[in-house]
Amino acid sequence: MKELLIDPLINLFEFGGVSLWVYEVFIIVLLVLTASLIARYLIAKLALSAAKTSNLWDDALVDALHTRVNYLILIAGISFAVEIANQGNVSGLIDLIGTVRHVLIIITLAWGLMVFITGIQQASIQMAKEKSTGTDVTAIRAIGKLLRTAVIITTALIVMQTLGFSVSGVLAFGGMGGIAIGFAAKDLLANFFGALTIYLDRPFSEGDWIRSPDREIEGIVENIGWRLTVIRSFDKRPIYVPNSVFASIAIENASRMSNRRIYESIGLRYVDIKQMDAIVAAVTQMLRTHKEIDQTQTLIVNFTEFNASSVDFMVYTFTKTTDWVRFHEIKQDVLLQIADIIEQHDAEMAFPSRSLYVEDSAAIKGLAIQPSTQA
Repeated sequence: MKELLIDPLINLFEFGGVSLWVYEVFIIVLLVLTASLIARYLIAKLALSAAKTSNLWDDALVDALHTRVNYLILIAGISFAVEIANQGNVSGLIDLIGTVRHVLIIITLAWGLMVFITGIQQASIQMAKEKSTGTDVTAIRAIGKLLRTAVIITTALIVMQTLGFSVSGVLAFGGMGGIAIGFAAKDLLANFFGALTIYLDRPFSEGDWIRSPDREIEGIVENIGWRLTVIRSFDKRPIYVPNSVFASIAIENASRMSNRRIYESIGLRYVDIKQMDAIVAAVTQMLRTHKEIDQTQTLIVNFTEFNASSVDFMVYTFTKTTDWVRFHEIKQDVLLQIADIIEQHDAEMAFPSRSLYVEDSAAIKGLAIQPSTQA
């Protein structure tokens, strides 16, 4: 190919006793610069076209091609220029240059592929958040991490094969050394497989509110890594939990609640026990007509207990919302309406108190001490 493209041009410039390879290198540099300008122009055109579409793939592809194509052109051009300039002066340099060129091209292509995967991942996450498609963001991140890991491992094996190492020997060594590595890094491997378990079983996702009754762990999941999961507690402290821990503890996911429960015990005075039946009926009717109460869930309002200072009835129902702030607004409204119902029935809520009953007031009067007389 070189003889067909470059040698005819060189024949036009053989003068002045200048070595032939100087012209060859000059022409190669000129071709590299021209190809780089053309590549930049074409990629800019592709970027403009991709910006007009809603497709995710073209934007990620343009981002992956950006600068990587120029690097490939430069790698090829510089390596060919060095080969021509050498002209056999250094033994074995041609083979070394060819090997280095292949390695750099492989690494550049792998780099572009990883950028492409990252672009697709970020675009998919953004679309899932904006359009609320129900796509699991954690699953998208997990797939992206697995694909990038696969690219890195495959690239490393290809580079080693290019450098003359036996891939089968390396894999055999990895199998034999895996036992020793496993003992040395058992905690790291346990956390890695713990992350896989989280990605596969999906007990929680990033952004979920979780707590563990077994440990003092509660907060919002910020990031699920291969070794650690970062949870932001409600006092804004970060909690770093090794992924292996989640295999041995119970996890409650408050973000996946279907409803929130109102469960209260309300006490009336003993003197108001005759109004209990009417109050219970009125509270039940109020809850049946409340627009924020889920009528498909259990709803109980019943007299439950003769307490020390009160007669108590129970209110047990569920709200439609699972939002923490909105739930407390609804609960406040329900409790205030219950207080109004109690007042409307000429009753009062009880508080801890004691009553003293006197059987015979006349007997108490007889115990009065008479003033004594002195001589």
